[in-house]
Amino acid sequence: MSTSSPHRPRVPVIVLAGFLGSGKTTLLNHLLLHRAGNRIGVIVNDFGAIEIDAMTVSGQVGSTVSLGGGCLCCAVEASELDTYLETLTRPSARLDVIVIEASGLAEPQELVRMILASDNPHIVYGGLVEVVDAAEFEATRERHPEIGRHLAVADLVVLNKTDRAGDEECARVREAVAETGSTAAIIPATYGRVDPELLFDPALRPEGEERARQLTFEDLYLEARAAEDDGGHGGHLHTAYESVDFDSGVPMDPGRLMRFLDSRPGGLYRIKGHVDFGAADPGNAYGVHAVGRFLRFTPRPWTRGEPKRTQLVLIGSGIDAPALREELGSCGVIEDPAGETRQDAAHERAMWGVLRYVQQPGDDDA
Repeated sequence: MSTSSPHRPRVPVIVLAGFLGSGKTTLLNHLLLHRAGNRIGVIVNDFGAIEIDAMTVSGQVGSTVSLGGGCLCCAVEASELDTYLETLTRPSARLDVIVIEASGLAEPQELVRMILASDNPHIVYGGLVEVVDAAEFEATRERHPEIGRHLAVADLVVLNKTDRAGDEECARVREAVAETGSTAAIIPATYGRVDPELLFDPALRPEGEERARQLTFEDLYLEARAAEDDGGHGGHLHTAYESVDFDSGVPMDPGRLMRFLDSRPGGLYRIKGHVDFGAADPGNAYGVHAVGRFLRFTPRPWTRGEPKRTQLVLIGSGIDAPALREELGSCGVIEDPAGETRQDAAHERAMWGVLRYVQQPGDDDA
């Protein structure tokens, strides 16, 4: 592994899908306006109602990145995706997250497959978000029966336009998701308003870092759009999901933790943080990045003086917070009555399950 410099954080790539009229473009515009300090790169493979003119004014700082020719939000075919991802992950772009808006008639699992198969070492899969029009679900399913296939592979389902749908319509969508065998989290929304922190973390970079900050998309429209909000309900988006913190000074048993992760409950959308595996690997903390069924561990050396603890945040909808904490607590290494950590023949082999989800050496920054 390279020791020359700290590695650049990998940029999450989120696929935003949904049939025509579901509200995915409205959701994307909402993310651009409420970006939690992040610089968002956008790729679409079907120009729709995204405010291209406003984006053009925004320059290369803030929500979008120039891809040449004056186009800030480029229509691409799936075969071109890796080329654009390479452009968007250049250090000069300094993006925090990339959102791909799939065409309303696209097969989102193909885009997901390309991201997972990409050789680009600077990206990480950020999840497939499927937007569903709750009020028109039955009509959509009749026109596009393949929606069942899309729901089955989604990591997060945004049940949009719930203000126009009754409880029965919303229940039918939830039943349809369950019938596919999916355990995706389902988040209700109106006008595509979801909390951006459900999809990506607030930017760590101070806003004042940019010495010559240009006018950005949200600068142009945030004030005007705020006047259109109905009673300020957009400030309570976090009520649609729950965040659970877990903090323990007891090292985690690799085998027990992997059993928990392999059987994590439905509705649990994201897991982030780091794990201490104790004697199984005393030199490294293991960063955790889980979205839906996707999982990756990233080992890094413990820094001098850093407390060796497991600290995780779990995000989802309809999850049982006390039960999750209890399950994670039961993943700790058990000590025998004499005070010595219990070891058995399978202890070392248990790390193999973790290492299956570690990116292979050689994929680091050059």
